[in-house]
Amino acid sequence: MSKTTKGPDGKPRCSWCAIAPEFFDYHDKEWGYPVKDDIRLFEKLCLESFQSGLSWRTILAKRENFRKAFHGFDFNKVAKFTQRDINRLLKDEGIVRHRGKIEAVINNAKCAKELVNQEGSLSAYFWRYEITGKNHKPQTQSTSPESIQLSKDLKKMGWKFVGPTTVYAFMQAMGLINDHSKGCIYREKVDQQRMKFKPPV
Repeated sequence: MSKTTKGPDGKPRCSWCAIAPEFFDYHDKEWGYPVKDDIRLFEKLCLESFQSGLSWRTILAKRENFRKAFHGFDFNKVAKFTQRDINRLLKDEGIVRHRGKIEAVINNAKCAKELVNQEGSLSAYFWRYEITGKNHKPQTQSTSPESIQLSKDLKKMGWKFVGPTTVYAFMQAMGLINDHSKGCIYREKVDQQRMKFKPPV
């Protein structure tokens, strides 16, 4: 059985929740539930890119600031950002002021628009890489064959800051795999949600 920690109600959660009190709410309400909304998918991939080299606690604490700074991560709007926007963002103390990552979000917004034109939606594309299989051991790896392939495919289309580890964390959070610990009370709930979920074709 995977390692767990007791939540505020005394019931077991994934052990990483113990890192910070605010993780319990994020774990219980968001992490691992299947998502097909393109804006949420784009936002999460961007935030995972910003997390590279940092902690998720830092990014989660700044998430609302990121949303405000990047117009709710509407990639149709972000794709229109100019150098003036980059200069504005580099002065924004509410976000991570990393020029390369900021420019990557704008670049990726343009790529997202192109991908939607080709595939119909980001969701239809990303969910082709869903990870299934009963033999998977939760939270024992930082990449997978699927995340490695998705990373390669995105890079071929011009996306930036989308390495296999970043992509795998994105897949974990957006429900493309159920990576809740086997002893976690939310594992079964997420499994049920994933069974009901019908990704767009």
